[in-house]
Amino acid sequence: MKIHTESVQFKADKKLVDYINRKVGKLEQFFDRIIHVEVKLRLENAGQVKDKVAEIRLDVPGQSLFAKEVNKTFEQSVAAAVDNLKRQLARYKEKLKPQGAGIH
Repeated sequence: MKIHTESVQFKADKKLVDYINRKVGKLEQFFDRIIHVEVKLRLENAGQVKDKVAEIRLDVPGQSLFAKEVNKTFEQSVAAAVDNLKRQLARYKEKLKPQGAGIH
């Protein structure tokens, strides 16, 4: 799984990039066929407290999953987006199961 992190109009420090890689890397525990991950960080300059935007796009076989979260810190935004993607991956895996499996 390749993780590409892009920060728009600012430079993400190494600590933040390491945090993102660690959090997003844990998604492989839920689904081991993730092909590519695109993380985009940007600031929303609307003057609110919650202005750190994290957008994460996961490429899995045959589909892309996407989550966007806005919070006070990039860490909170990334964590919320990863939680959202965990749920999406669970639904995606359910769809992959052969129909009728487990019904007696």
